[in-house]
Amino acid sequence: MTHAYTDAERAAIYKVIAERRDMRHFLPTPIAPDMLQRLLTAAHHAPSVGLMQPWRFIRISDPNLRQRMHALVSAERLETAEAIGKQEDSARKQAFLALKVEGILACGECLVVTLSDNREAHIFGRRTLPEMDIASVSCAIQNLWLAARAEGIGMGWVSMFDPAALSALLGLPPDAKPVAILCLGYVPAFYEAPMLEQTGWRQARPLADMLMENGWQPSPAHDAKESP
Repeated sequence: MTHAYTDAERAAIYKVIAERRDMRHFLPTPIAPDMLQRLLTAAHHAPSVGLMQPWRFIRISDPNLRQRMHALVSAERLETAEAIGKQEDSARKQAFLALKVEGILACGECLVVTLSDNREAHIFGRRTLPEMDIASVSCAIQNLWLAARAEGIGMGWVSMFDPAALSALLGLPPDAKPVAILCLGYVPAFYEAPMLEQTGWRQARPLADMLMENGWQPSPAHDAKESP
């Protein structure tokens, strides 16, 4: 007996994985409530060690709040540019500033994903690897991302913000922590390749560079510095 999906079903799964993109350009078309509910349900089906389900989703429907979040991201963008300029050079800094790093004001829906405020209570799954809570949240985000792509909805994961400042802005309890701003919306087109590749910022490395057997082995010679 086989438990495999049909050829067409498997092809659809691999297709959505291959064509998922971190989107930054959106159309003003709103997302229907039932569509958003489907996407969030897909996220909520994610695996979590010990069934801790540490994800929390905050829907940002207040335009003024979006503006304030956008200001936080813009401030961190400048801080990141300064750090790049110090570590590398001014040309690299300017190349970074030319990148579009978020779509908070343009997307149809904006979600903030946080870790829950009681994750320290979870021993099963976190005693030896406390990071399993953020790993579980990442699985939820990936579920949402893949479901969005299958629905023709673009999604961008924004991580460029000061977690303490965003926590204060949203009134998070002390033990909770924001890990992502998700921008969702219809898009003019999905990028044919990751945007950072298309803009020449960096090229993805092949799987062969990441695969080892029976222990750690040096990876093939590779310039770790990001492409100019």
